[in-house]
Amino acid sequence: QVQLVESGGGSVQAGGSVKLSCTASKNIFGSCGVAWFRQVPGNEREFVSKITGGGTTAYADSVRGRFTMSRDSRANTMTLQMNNLKTEDTAVYYCAACPRLGTWSYWGQGTQVTVSS
Repeated sequence: QVQLVESGGGSVQAGGSVKLSCTASKNIFGSCGVAWFRQVPGNEREFVSKITGGGTTAYADSVRGRFTMSRDSRANTMTLQMNNLKTEDTAVYYCAACPRLGTWSYWGQGTQVTVSS
């Protein structure tokens, strides 16, 4: 079983930056697509960004130009650099890996990011 462990969440003022990391317990990032999602209580989990197995990166319109996702397959680590944060970015952020049958095989436990005005 693969475990994903996130770190780096916290509180920041609007306009600030936060960097999230996600580390896998096994070497899967070299072969699998990876992604970040976020969820606000009462809302559905929403897509933030992804890197496909082939290396293509995609972002949600709401974060494009402010967030940057990267993957280090050798270190089994993926990161999400979030700049120019807005209050609406407040959410629990989850990393995910290995898309399969319309969902993702592995999920992190989530890390809270709170942006205050």
